[in-house]
Amino acid sequence: MNDSPQKAPGESGLYNRIAVLRAERGISRQDLADAMEVNYQTIGFLERGDYSPSLKLAMALGEYFGLPVEAIFSRQPFQPLSLQVYAHSQSPEKRKA
Repeated sequence: MNDSPQKAPGESGLYNRIAVLRAERGISRQDLADAMEVNYQTIGFLERGDYSPSLKLAMALGEYFGLPVEAIFSRQPFQPLSLQVYAHSQSPEKRKA
């Protein structure tokens, strides 16, 4: 498991989960670009945080993945999903460690 902090968001100032969402679903950058009607390089720029999506593109990504926009983009680093999903199931002693 990689516990290193999430890298800086790039020029856009936004963190995102696009690469993770693509990987979960087995979608290539090209497939996602085609669905969004953008160049595949745009998806790479978004994933690296080098480009801020338009509101239209951000909402289209949310619809495509079936998630609210704030589940895909954030101004703060995302917590690892394992902490979000399983942190509440740990005993109080393990949370203190």
